[in-house]
Amino acid sequence: MELGAFSVSLAVKDIKASIAFYEKLGFSTMGGQPDENWAILKNGDHIIGLFQGMFDKNILTFNPGWDQDANNLDSFTDVRELQKKLKEQGVTLIQEADESTSGPASITMEDPDGNPILIDQHR
Repeated sequence: MELGAFSVSLAVKDIKASIAFYEKLGFSTMGGQPDENWAILKNGDHIIGLFQGMFDKNILTFNPGWDQDANNLDSFTDVRELQKKLKEQGVTLIQEADESTSGPASITMEDPDGNPILIDQHR
C-alpha cells in the first residue's frame, strides 16, 4: 500500500521556539505560515510539521500524490482507494473521505496504542 510522503506533525506550545530548536538540528523551513502557527521543516528526506494550538497529540502524516519534496507524483493511490482497502482489512476509521468525490480528501485512524494517523491528499 503506497501512502505517499511521510512526516510527523508535532503539536507544539511555541511555534517560534520550536522552529529555532529544529533549525539547530539542521532542519530548514520548506513551507507553512509561522504567523498562523504552523510550519513545515525538512532535513534531507525527513519532514516535520509544527502546529501550535491545532492538535492535541502528535500525528503520523502521509500525503498520497506527493514525494518527500512535496512534488506531485505522476501516479498514486487515491485516498478513497486506500480507505476502501483499509476498511476491507478491518481498520476502524475515525474520519472518512466521501467516496463520491475526487481530489483533495483525508482519512484519520489510530493505531492500537492510540497514536493518530492522518492520510491527507492535497490534490
